[in-house]
Amino acid sequence: MRAASLLALTTAALLTTTGVASAHDARWRQVGHTTAENRVSGEGLTTLRLPGRTPEIVYRNGATIPQPLKDEGWGHVGDPDSLRGYVFDVYQDTVTPTPTKKMYLVTKPDGTTTEFVHPLQPDEPAANANAQVAATPDGQWLVSGPLGEIDRLYVSATPFLNPRGPKTAGDLPIAARIHLDHHIRSAQGCDFVSSTRLICATSDPNNDLYPTNLQLLQVDLARPLNGRDVTAKVREISQVPLVSTCTGTFTPEGVDYDAGVLRVEVVPPAPCNTVTDVYSFERR
Repeated sequence: MRAASLLALTTAALLTTTGVASAHDARWRQVGHTTAENRVSGEGLTTLRLPGRTPEIVYRNGATIPQPLKDEGWGHVGDPDSLRGYVFDVYQDTVTPTPTKKMYLVTKPDGTTTEFVHPLQPDEPAANANAQVAATPDGQWLVSGPLGEIDRLYVSATPFLNPRGPKTAGDLPIAARIHLDHHIRSAQGCDFVSSTRLICATSDPNNDLYPTNLQLLQVDLARPLNGRDVTAKVREISQVPLVSTCTGTFTPEGVDYDAGVLRVEVVPPAPCNTVTDVYSFERR
């Protein structure tokens, strides 16, 4: 507990004092902390805005997967995103020994859903192929990636919102790739904070790629997405907050950015993992 508290204070200092890797990068300060019951949280979160309704934070975990999707073999849901009343979920095949496909579920503002099943391409890993998804602020592109060690993220045209995207159930083809200048391991959640910047949280247990483990990372694209490959620079912001009365393994999960507030999910060690911690940050 003492080590966790010291680590949390170090993290807070990094976020509020030294900020991110360069002087030109935005700095973040923690402005809030809340919890969500683990019966509905622990795999991701996003802010849903529907016309005439109060914004709602939508959580995901295994219990939120509709039974018909489980029956189809989609037994794992990743970190979702939402834009203009649409919710974008990413699912992984947990039944097939060597999966050959992954699935994007799009929920329209009226509540209807459409499945987009994508056959994995040769450079897409079969295991944990769909860990998170992030929609660009203009709604034209979805960026997703697997859970292992990666050097790229995958870009697809957003269904229904991009004229190039599909409007009926079927494949959601890869339109482009984001080539990272630095490997990322176990990115559990990502979200766009601008047209050229993603913030991601990892459950990477090691510090061989970055100074700390369990990193909060900044991914800066060379230009806004346009359906063609693009390069990106990856820098560590800091370690995610690690605060608990329990000792053991922390697991960072979803990332959400809405109305200037960045939210990061962290599942604390057992037996404190009956709730998920959600930390809120704003730019300084």
